[in-house]
Parts: sequence; structure tokens; C-alpha cells
Amino acid sequence: MEEQDENGWDQVNANWRGLGLTDPIKTVEDKWLLLPAFLKVKGLVKQHIDSFNYFVDVDIKNIVKANNKVTSDVDPRFWLKYTDINVGFPDRNEMEAVDKKVTPNECRLRDTTYSAPIIVTIHYTRGKKVIQRNVNIGRLPIMLRSNKCVLTGRSEEELARMIECPLDPGGYFVVKGTEKVILVQEQLSKNRIIVETDPVKGIVQASCTSSTHGGLKSKTYVATKKGKIYLRHNSIHEDVPIVIALKALGIQSDKEILLLTAGNTESYKVAFSANIEDAAKLGVFTRHQALEWIGSRVKINRRVVGPRRPAWEEAMEALATIVLAHVPVNGLDLRAKAIFVATMTRRVLMTMDDEKMVDDRDYVGNKRLELAGQLLALLFEDLFKTYNSNLKSAIDKVLKKPSRTSEFDAYNTMQFQGDHITSGFVRAISTGNWSLKRFKMERAGVTHVLSRLSFISALGMMTRISSQFEKTRKVSGPRALQPSQWGMLCPSDTPEGEACGLVKNLALMTHITTDVEEEPIIRLAYMLGVEDISSATGTEIYGPHTFVVNVNGTIIGLTRYPTRFVAQFRKLRRARRLSEFVSVYINHHHKSVHIASDGGRICRPMIIVENGLPRVTSEHITELKKGKRTFDDFLRDGLVEYLDVNEENDAYIALYERDIVPATTHLEIEPFTLLGAVAGLIPYPHHNQSPRNTYQCAMGKQAIGAIGYNQLNRIDTLLYLSVYPQQPMVKTKTIELIGYDKLPAGQNATVAVMSYSGYDIEDALILNKASLDRGYGRCQVLRKNTTLIRKYPNGTFDRLADAPVDENGRITKKYDIIQPDGLAGVGERVDPGDVYVNKQTPMNANDNTFTGQAATVPYKNSPMTYKSPVAGNIDKVMISETENDQTLIKVLIRQTRRPELGDKFSSRHGQKGVCGLIVNQEDMPFNDQGIVPDTIMNPHGFPSRMTVGKMIELLAGKVEDMSRLLIENGFSYSGKDMLTSGITGEPMEAYVRALVASGAIGTE
Repeated sequence: MEEQDENGWDQVNANWRGLGLTDPIKTVEDKWLLLPAFLKVKGLVKQHIDSFNYFVDVDIKNIVKANNKVTSDVDPRFWLKYTDINVGFPDRNEMEAVDKKVTPNECRLRDTTYSAPIIVTIHYTRGKKVIQRNVNIGRLPIMLRSNKCVLTGRSEEELARMIECPLDPGGYFVVKGTEKVILVQEQLSKNRIIVETDPVKGIVQASCTSSTHGGLKSKTYVATKKGKIYLRHNSIHEDVPIVIALKALGIQSDKEILLLTAGNTESYKVAFSANIEDAAKLGVFTRHQALEWIGSRVKINRRVVGPRRPAWEEAMEALATIVLAHVPVNGLDLRAKAIFVATMTRRVLMTMDDEKMVDDRDYVGNKRLELAGQLLALLFEDLFKTYNSNLKSAIDKVLKKPSRTSEFDAYNTMQFQGDHITSGFVRAISTGNWSLKRFKMERAGVTHVLSRLSFISALGMMTRISSQFEKTRKVSGPRALQPSQWGMLCPSDTPEGEACGLVKNLALMTHITTDVEEEPIIRLAYMLGVEDISSATGTEIYGPHTFVVNVNGTIIGLTRYPTRFVAQFRKLRRARRLSEFVSVYINHHHKSVHIASDGGRICRPMIIVENGLPRVTSEHITELKKGKRTFDDFLRDGLVEYLDVNEENDAYIALYERDIVPATTHLEIEPFTLLGAVAGLIPYPHHNQSPRNTYQCAMGKQAIGAIGYNQLNRIDTLLYLSVYPQQPMVKTKTIELIGYDKLPAGQNATVAVMSYSGYDIEDALILNKASLDRGYGRCQVLRKNTTLIRKYPNGTFDRLADAPVDENGRITKKYDIIQPDGLAGVGERVDPGDVYVNKQTPMNANDNTFTGQAATVPYKNSPMTYKSPVAGNIDKVMISETENDQTLIKVLIRQTRRPELGDKFSSRHGQKGVCGLIVNQEDMPFNDQGIVPDTIMNPHGFPSRMTVGKMIELLAGKVEDMSRLLIENGFSYSGKDMLTSGITGEPMEAYVRALVASGAIGTE
């Protein structure tokens, strides 16, 4: 291999895999085609839909299974048992409806809730018989495009028949006619040990929030205080010295305690020994004494109702069920918990010894994202438990009556209870307040109205993540851009101001996991040679080559060969013997192997690399192009796999194929997927200064354009539409992937970058009046106005009346457009002050005496008048009925606006400016072919902002196929042209770029 050159140096031939340094490397062309395949299977909002489906198919059944019995205190022979629960398909919640099927669009128009009945199967006793019935216990709002939605799996033609846009992502709810999104919530992960230090107080504490399937959360701390270590939990009055806690958990001998916590490390032993003396001073030597000590300090409200029990029983109960509730216990054997507490103690000792062992709360791997499904599951559990207790008291009330004429039938009682669950769901989703006393959960602002400013603002909202952190605190930690967010969360798309860095957005290929059962995983780990921990001693646990194996934070065993174990585990996952979302990784600092299968972890797909070659080859991609393969086939064949943030730390990932070295384990599918859906619209973002991309992410959502194929059939509170939307000339791959080219915003303008008059300073733009006359930047504003024709309790009701006439028989001017039915005609022009719905209300509407609809009832006018200062046109009039039989009238009024001074315009690079002057075409500069720019932009906007991406875009708007045409038609290929002043007629001194740019236009 090694030769000597003329200087006598050893020369290494860079001959890797038979290739010289200069030989071309054969790469997988078009591997980015995996991305549209991924989006076809997953879509941008798949995380919401998956989570909701999991709730409907799995969670809701588990909740009913856990609370499946209702008994009576009055009659011990009575019982009622739930055996099954199913969610139906959405239907109209009206008795007299002939066709019960309903579409989301009808719910939007009629202001109803898009929901489906929840049907339970019950067995209950009636007299001496046991009866089985199906009962409707309430209604569940259905997420659009989920398994239960009527839109799922439909073709574009069928969707068009339902007046639904095929590009609409779904993933939101329609409640009382408004579209509501449950935002992704960010949380610290449960059941994991997190070590923190407080340098001011000099304390080190390891905390662990336990969360079980019952939904109870509690936090346990192991912390230092004055050099000693204590266990702290809010169900016990005072801090428990750690040795007493471990003795109470069943580890009797001091030596064993020392081994389990400090192992054989001398410095840890010295640090820990004070705690053993402390316990001896308190006179606690046996397990019974330790339990007595703790039992006398258990809080009263935690105690079980009934006769007073001895202190040690109280302590046993508290330790077994409340402290570290997620660790499984076996009867009175609490050894698993003891080992967990000992591990927490050891982590504290390690941190006291070396401060670098502190965990980072803001590390993405320590976070879990809570989705709609999890939040709805908590809400349903709360409502279902309340429903059952209400049912029990209603049944008791009936059974208490001594003189019952007929046999008691619980089915009839259940019929009257059904409203509680329905109204609970509707209230929570429409207000966004999740206040569940049962789970100590008080949250506001969980749901938001889906923003329909533009197609991209709706998409951006679906991928948004909101953090429960208070926005007012000026802390930089949680706001900073973490390196672990690479590829998982978008680095550019975050708001400015106080929410900066707390509200984040998912990147393009991110997936959020749902729960996977852990029993089979634990069994598999034991089959792969993990030894059970329950019999292990401290010497074995902290042996020189031993690694501890954790599943979802619970310690299950030990392994001597962590690398081999992890490799075999991954092999099984790639062969689909396990769910593809289970992750496994080694933590060398703590000498542990972690397996995670819980929901809410962020992960993304990567191509697997073996022996320096990616497993995906050109042949695979060709099959994908021909439609012979889908993304799922790549997963099934073990060519692509999902990695979460923790497992990424174990991987060695190449960005491009040319970067692969022998140690590489994975290859990125496509580097641009590290950006989210909104930042992906910026052309050449890597040429811009980073804050410009952030500004653009905020402004791109405000661009006026199209919002959906069904935009002219919708009746929204406020809708902005562009009259002539255009596709951008310079497109990114993301634009095509998310369908933004089909529903674009903004227009392509001819831009001259030059200084013109003084009206363009501070980013102001100069517009060409002739362009505006031809429809440049024109937009329509549609506003909804709603009224109800009510029926009152006393039998009277509102009515619509024809236009009134004066004494000469002429119609009053403001009633000009009212037709005989009392409504304005479609297409009529409405001026300020005009009446467009002539409604009349009975004078005695609020009387409670029933008058019937007598002809004598006097009416007063309560018309709907047009209040805007600018005239508009009636676009639509819709008459329908709400669910409670009131007649609903919606009138949509349209205004067409043209750009004027002070309207805001922006390019796609955060280069925003207002219109400063509108100039006649004859005064604008022109070139030798008489082409006049639409917009003049001041060149001073470039130097300090460094938006080179905009420059390249301006050029690319001309270059692509046009370079040849430019020269043929007498333009300069560099994009610079000679202009003539429109005012003086002299040639301009400098060359000017008269280029085509695509600008997102906002006319406000």
C-alpha cells in the first residue's frame, strides 16, 4: 500500500473500495423520491390522525374496560356491566332526518358539530333476568380524515361531490360550525429519571414523574440536603432519609444498601456513608421500624377510608401504590422499586462527583409530544367516570322508592344521562379548556381556530407545537435552538417576540409515535439474553462490564454484551418482528441500554447504510417511480428505518452519499427535510441570513391567495382571496410536495431594483398604475353575517317581511334591495346603511305567558344593516336549520379591493415593504423594448439584510430556460438592462435589474 515519494515520505494510496480519489462515485440518483412516497403514506398531519385513530380503536376500549361495572348501594342484586364500546360514523343528530349521513361541509354551513355516536354494549339485571342491550351514551366529535370520517379513502371526484378540497390536510374537528385544531403539546417525558442541580442552594436532585394507565401523575424526588440524601414525595409530610426509604422497600442490610447505591466506587461510598449513620441515629434498623417511621408521616388525605390501620400498613400502601407508581410491584415484594430508588440515588452521587452528569431538560429526546388522541383519552376517562357516578346515583334514587309499580329497567335511566359526555367534549374543544380535577389537569388554550388566511397558514397551524412554558419568563434555555432538533423541528419557523422558541413547528418528515405494548418487548429482551434484575446484587449491577436494561424507564435486567444485544434487537426490528417505532440506544455514561416504546417521541425515517453502502439502490428507486413499491415496502424490507432523537445519538449519519465513510450507519433521505412545510417555500434559503427566513415564515402565512378548491362554496367569517393567483416561477421541491403550486398565493411581478424619487425610502415600493388597472394585486374580501329566526317559549316567533313603503307607495331607499321574501337578492350592490335582511321580532318575545301565534301580536323591526364604509355585493344567501330547530340565515358580502397607498407587499425572503407611491405608466422607466416594471424596489434593502437568496431568485426567474431567449430578444443574460427614465427621457446612469420575482402579496 505504502510507497515513498521523492522526499522519502510514506505515501498512502487513497484507494478505498477499489476507487481512486478522483474516480466518480456511483450514487443513488433521485433518492429524494422517497419523500413524496412518505408524504403519500403519511401526509403532513398524519400524527394527529394516527393519534385520534389510536384513541378510537385502542384507548377508548381500555378506559371502558377499566371502569366496566356499575353497582348499587341500595340493591345488592343489581349490577350493570359494559362489555364493549364502539364509535359509529358521523350522522345527523336529528330525529326527523331521512338521510342520516352528514359531510363536514354541511356541518360548517349549518353550524353543527361533526360527531358520531358512542355505542356501548351492556349486560345488566332486570328483576331475575340478565339483559344485553346497545346504548348510545353520547357523541364524540370526529377528526376529519380519520378512520371514522366519511372523507377517508375517497377519490377526488367523490370529494368534489362532497364539496371538500382534496388538498385539505384534515386533522381538525368541526365543532358548532368552526374548525378547531388541538395543537400538539410539549411535555417532559414521564417515568424517566432527570437529574438537575441548583448551584445557588448547592442541591442535586433526581426527579421522576410517574404516570400509570390510571392517569394518576405523581413526582418523586431524591435530593441532597446538607450533604445527606433524602427521598421526597408529596404524600409524605417530611423528607425521608434515603436509607430509611430503602429499608422500608425491603433492603435490610446496610452493606447491601451501600452496594446498591455506591457500588464499589470509593468516592461514592465516602459520600454515602453519612446517610447510614443518620438512619442509625434515628434508631431505624429493621424494615418494620422504617415502615413505622414513614407510616406516621403519611398525609391523612392519602389514607384509605375505613377503620384506622397501623402505621406500617399505611406506609406499605403508600410505597406500593403512590410513590413511583409506574414501577411494577409484586405483592409485598418492593425490590424493583428499591432498585429504582437506588439508581436515582446513584445518579445523584455521580452528579455530586462530576457536575457534567446533569441532564438537559431541553434536550428533544427528554421531551414527549402530546397529541389530540391522548388529550381526548384523558377527557373521555374523566367524563365516563362522572357519567358512571351520575348513573349510579340516578339508579339508587329509583331503587330507594319503596312503591315502584313496574320492574326497574336501567336502560331507561341511561337514556336520560346521554348529554353529559356530548356536552363535555363540545365544551372542551370549543373553549380549549381542559380542566380535569380528577387528573389535576388545568390547561387553557389547548385548541385554536384553524387559521384560513391562506392554504399555507392552515398547514403551518397543523404542524405547530405549543409548549406549556410560561411565555412571560425571560429564560433563554427552552427558547434556544437545540442541536438535537436537527431534522425533527424546523429551525426557522418560530414566531418573534415572547413566544420565540417556545412555539415550534415539525419538520417535513417528522413522525410522532403512538404507544406500543411493552410486554412482548420485555419478553424479547429476556430471550436475547437479558438477566432478570430482581435477584441481582449491587456488585453484579455495577460490575465492570455490566449494563442495565431499561424499558420505558423501568429497569428490567442486566446484560454483559450491550453492543451485541442492541445489534440483535435492531435486526429484529428491521425484519418487522417488532413495531418500527421502538427505539433502542446505549448510554455509556450511565452504563445502560434504553428501549423506548412509549407514545409522543419524535422520530424520522433514514436510509440504512451497511458496510459503506446504502441499502437503497437505484433499482429500488426505479421500482418506486414505476409504482411497484411504496414507502411501506421500503420499511418492510429493512431498507429504511425510523430513528428517534435518542437513537440518532447512536447513529453516524451521512448527509450526502459522497460523505459515507466505513463507520456510517445511516444516510439522510434528503437534507432539505430539516425545514418545515412553511420554511420550505423559500427559494435558496441557505443564501439568506437566518433571521430573514424566520421573518418570512411569519409572513408567508399572511399571503393572499387561494385557500382550497371549495373556497367559493365556503361561508367563512372572513375570507381573503386573490383574484389572479399565480404559481411562482422559481419553485422549491417542497412547494410541489405539499400542493402549494395548486393553491398558490401571490403573483409574479417584473421588478426593477433601482432608486426612484424619494417615495421609496425605508423599504417602500413604487407601483405602476397601469399594472394595478390590469388586475395586479387585486383581492376579494368576503364577510359572513349571520342571524337566527327564533321560536320563543311563549309560542311567538321572528319573521321576515317585505320592504316597507312610505305614504306615496314608494320603497324607502335603504330597503331597495330587499325582495318579497325579506332577503336581499344575490349579486345586488349594498351601500353603507342598506338593509339586507328585513327581520321583525315580536314585542312580547320575553313574556313567559303562552299567547300562541295570534295575529294581534305587535312586531318591531330588527333589520340587519350593512355597516362597512365601502360598498359591497351580496355574494350568497343561505337558509338552513340548526340542530335545535331554529332557522339560520347566512349572508356573504363581497368587496373587491385594489392595492392602494400603505398596503403591505413582500417577497419570499422577509423583504417586506408598503406601497409608497402609485405612478402613471408614462412616468415609469422603460427599456428599449418598451417593457415597464410593475414594481420598483429600493436597492438599499439588500446590503444590510444579506438576502442573497432573493438576488438568486430574481436571476433564476430569468435564467432557467430563458437565458437563451433573453439573448435572442435583446436582453442581457446577466439580468442587467439599460433603462430610460420615463420623466426626463435620458438613459439611466446605472444598469438596472429588471427581473421577475415571485412575491407574496398582502393587501391589508
